[in-house]
Amino acid sequence: MVTGKTCTMYCVEREILDEQRLEELSRRLDSSQTHTLFSHRLKNSLRCSIPKLKRTVVGFLPVLYWLPHYSVWDYGMPDLISGISVGIMHLPQGMAYALLASLPPVFGLYSSFYPALVYFFFGSSRHISIGTFTILSIMVGSVTERLAPDENFLIVNKTSGIEEVDITARDLYRVQVAAATTVLGGSIQVILGLMQFGFVGTYLSEPLVRAYTSAAAAHAVLAQLKTIFGVSPARFSGPLSMVYTLVDVCGLLPNTHLPTLVVSVLSIVILITAKELNNRCRKKLQVPIPVELIVIVVGTLISFYAHLNETYEISVVGKIPSGIQPPTMPNASIFPEVVVDAFALAIVGYAISVSLGKTFALKHGYKIDSSQELVALGLSNAVGGFFQCYSVCASMSRSLIQETTGGRTQMAGIASSVIVLVTMMKLGSLFQELPKAVLAAIVFVNLKGMFKQYTDIVTLWRRNKIDLVVWLVTWVSTLLLNLDMGLAASISFAMLTVIFRTQSPRYSVLGHLPGTELYLDLESHREVREVPGITIFRSSATIYFANAELYLEALKEKSGLDITKMITYKRRQEAKQRKRDRRAARRAKRQAKRQKQALRAASQRSRGGVFSVEEEAGQLGERGRDFIQDEESGWKNRENSTVFIMPETPNNSWVYLKGTDPETTTLGSMSDLQDGDITTLGCSSEDTLSRDLERISLGSLGKWTWDIHSIILDLSTANFIDTVALKTLRNIFHDFGEIDVDIYIAGCQAPVVEQLEQGGFFSDITKERLFTTVHDAVLYCINLRGDGTLPNYDIKVHMSNTRL
Repeated sequence: MVTGKTCTMYCVEREILDEQRLEELSRRLDSSQTHTLFSHRLKNSLRCSIPKLKRTVVGFLPVLYWLPHYSVWDYGMPDLISGISVGIMHLPQGMAYALLASLPPVFGLYSSFYPALVYFFFGSSRHISIGTFTILSIMVGSVTERLAPDENFLIVNKTSGIEEVDITARDLYRVQVAAATTVLGGSIQVILGLMQFGFVGTYLSEPLVRAYTSAAAAHAVLAQLKTIFGVSPARFSGPLSMVYTLVDVCGLLPNTHLPTLVVSVLSIVILITAKELNNRCRKKLQVPIPVELIVIVVGTLISFYAHLNETYEISVVGKIPSGIQPPTMPNASIFPEVVVDAFALAIVGYAISVSLGKTFALKHGYKIDSSQELVALGLSNAVGGFFQCYSVCASMSRSLIQETTGGRTQMAGIASSVIVLVTMMKLGSLFQELPKAVLAAIVFVNLKGMFKQYTDIVTLWRRNKIDLVVWLVTWVSTLLLNLDMGLAASISFAMLTVIFRTQSPRYSVLGHLPGTELYLDLESHREVREVPGITIFRSSATIYFANAELYLEALKEKSGLDITKMITYKRRQEAKQRKRDRRAARRAKRQAKRQKQALRAASQRSRGGVFSVEEEAGQLGERGRDFIQDEESGWKNRENSTVFIMPETPNNSWVYLKGTDPETTTLGSMSDLQDGDITTLGCSSEDTLSRDLERISLGSLGKWTWDIHSIILDLSTANFIDTVALKTLRNIFHDFGEIDVDIYIAGCQAPVVEQLEQGGFFSDITKERLFTTVHDAVLYCINLRGDGTLPNYDIKVHMSNTRL
């Protein structure tokens, strides 16, 4: 910690807050008070009081919250009108969507009745209409046709001797498959809801859901082509089944049944025209015209009186049993075969329902509980499965009708269920002569809104290319791999895009915004200024194993310090330096020996010894040649890092300059050298040489120069730290410390600090390197390494004069 300094550039009144200081402040909380608070919270969590019990029960049964306050005078008539309108829509859509599920039409009516009653008690949304829906009907149909294909129910007609499909046995088993899938899917939803997994629907992004529903609409259209054209293509399952089916249908077009095609085209034209008139006159009509119901009634009457089935062989709905069916146990042996499909139905149905519920809740100013919606939808499916219903969810078209016609509560759902119940009990048999082509036309026209979603391609191209790729991949995979595998592939690809975005985030260097404590991207904001000597580095994503190495590379690039090359160069230069020092020590030792011999010879001459001038001259010449050879070999092996200088002073010592080139070195006086640039090698021992060598820094080697003394890592965007990221951060501290650059961390969230502590990060790195904000870290660096006279830089903050 440092003491704040007062200077002309900085106004000092504020203390620097690092992690260690925050811990000291937090310890001031009395331990007994902490124990009291913990005991109080534990006691409250275990206490069972009347208000707490009431909140729990009301949370599980939301109907108990609004029903006691229900005003018949204010809400009764709007809910009744809305319920009748939605009930009228339930009838044609229930029967038509049952064909998509490859089930008899009456089971579509069952699915429109029982789930809506269950949702009335457990649902938290006031405006969505629970019942059959296009996408889920198609998904259920893919399961029933896969497990109960026509080939498994071929029998020989005793009269004609021709093989034909036992439709009764086939439909019975398909109902069992649909019911088992529905019960299992509903159970999954209930379990997820009780575990508070309401967020699971967030993994289905809007582009993914819209692309998936668009592709599912294409499957629905293809499934209805056989009914519209009156042909009987072969059934295919598995990947590319849609392609095979389309090829087969196109091959059967010459065999189109013309009367069926005429009925289909007329129904489509009437429906489209009437719906367009409804849309244009929406403001003038309090209740929309029930076009679909009118078309069903008219089509049934024409078929009955014109005998379309007997005369023109137009396929009709057939026998519709009256009344309601008793509950039956689902076939548990089917569960292992449909568990994947049940999970897909659970997730897709929940995502559609909760998105619609949140939309209406936001519009009308109330909230829905996502987890409770999961429980309510799960109970609707699970209970409905016992009554031979298939998977349901909120319908977009019926929910809009329920909301626009004035519906205020789920009492509208009760009114619509009564309409469906009356139809099942008394009116169901009247629709036995309804042509299936009319129901196929209703499905085809209702998918018009799905096809409008193809405009998303243009919108996403302009707004977000990655979301466009998700849309296209989802659409293609759902078309080619069918609905179940297509959904899995789409979610997997969407997750990969998230990983890709976090693996390649935006890295930036921050600068200070004058007059504030804000630090913004230097490239994006012109008004910010770089802090001299300090690099503030930030990643737009958290650091984890997938981008830890990229984070380090980006830090090298943004700071301009290639730490790997610099450390490698330093290691090599240190090795060469040690080698040169040992060589210099050996030369100094030999020189000392020669000097000793020369002194001994001089002392002999001074005692009057006789000697030959020629011999002495020869010895001196030999010693001179040896000395010159040694010097030449030394210069030959020496690279551009060390220059040895023989000083003119009387003492016998050598001086070498580090980081210089022998060819470009300018020899000056000793006073011109800095303390860190010279080392004296005289008669000192090798220990002295080693101590001098330790003072060598990378900057003194002369290959690189930089003006950065501190790097601050802004980790405010990190929400977790894994072991790979922790190791990377530790290496950054160590490696940059090798070149005398200090590393600091700022802006860590509390969970990240805990993960750093658990990973042993602070075992060799003190918490004084961890700061609450980037600004605190900058102030610390300036006080530690700055001199208070940095030009063109002014931080208008305050620091206390007391040591932290």
